[in-house]
Amino acid sequence: MALAVTTIGFVGLGAMGLPMARNLVARGHDVRGFDMRPAAIEALAEGGGTRAGSAAEAARGADLLMLMVVNAAQAEQVMFADGALAALAPGGTVVLFATCAPGAVETLAVRVLATGRRFLDAPVSGGVVGAAGATLTIMAASPRDTFDAAKPVLDALGDKVFHVGERPGQGAVVKTVNQLLCGVHIAVIAEAFSLAAKVGVDLKILLEIMSGSAASSWMLRDRGPRMLQADPPVTSAVDIFVKDLGLVLQAGGETKVALPLAAVAHQMFLATSGRGDGAADDSQVIRSYFAINGGPKPP
Repeated sequence: MALAVTTIGFVGLGAMGLPMARNLVARGHDVRGFDMRPAAIEALAEGGGTRAGSAAEAARGADLLMLMVVNAAQAEQVMFADGALAALAPGGTVVLFATCAPGAVETLAVRVLATGRRFLDAPVSGGVVGAAGATLTIMAASPRDTFDAAKPVLDALGDKVFHVGERPGQGAVVKTVNQLLCGVHIAVIAEAFSLAAKVGVDLKILLEIMSGSAASSWMLRDRGPRMLQADPPVTSAVDIFVKDLGLVLQAGGETKVALPLAAVAHQMFLATSGRGDGAADDSQVIRSYFAINGGPKPP
């Protein structure tokens, strides 16, 4: 039977972390939150959570320490340098939501397990919309009993919660595959649009045709319309894929797997960031295709 988890230390109250923490509060959990930005802590408190003045204070005596940080380096900083792991209840569980290289996750897990605590490798997909709506996909890897104990809490965050393996790092691999597919999809849509635009095809008509053909995909229907906007709202930034596709290539190097399509897509996102558009919506990788091919500027 799953253990009842009521006290949660949540570190990383950003665009996704804050709504995730609020969803946990809404499900009746005692959530103590910390972020480097005081305004984020206040926002959680306004939603019923508890303010913490440090990562260690958030984790003190908690059943779960949830980390929605940027990368493995930040997770290491929070747990070890900032004292959050030592403050976590003996037998407590660290839940790492961040997208990290599989090898880095394995290394962190070994250090956590050595203290007698548990570790759940649980990267998420679904973006800000999924975080707000509690519809995230969660790809969790850990011994089965660790997963079963945490699942009632994870169910407050996502409606697609999967146990993908017994070993920390396997969740990171599944998220890596997801980001490989997403990044390559976005880049190839931009490439196709740049070809059509070069010969004067109306991209709005092209999008309508492709969205109803065998070439259609969720990513085409979602990112395609935003590629036709000059400055669409940002749901996921170019720099996210600079980072995530970099992790994909790192995973490929660690496992000796060739990933040529991921490498090309990474270079296109990197070029877009290098041109000053790293904070733009990731659909705007199309700007680099237009720059390379001499095509029209997006409207």
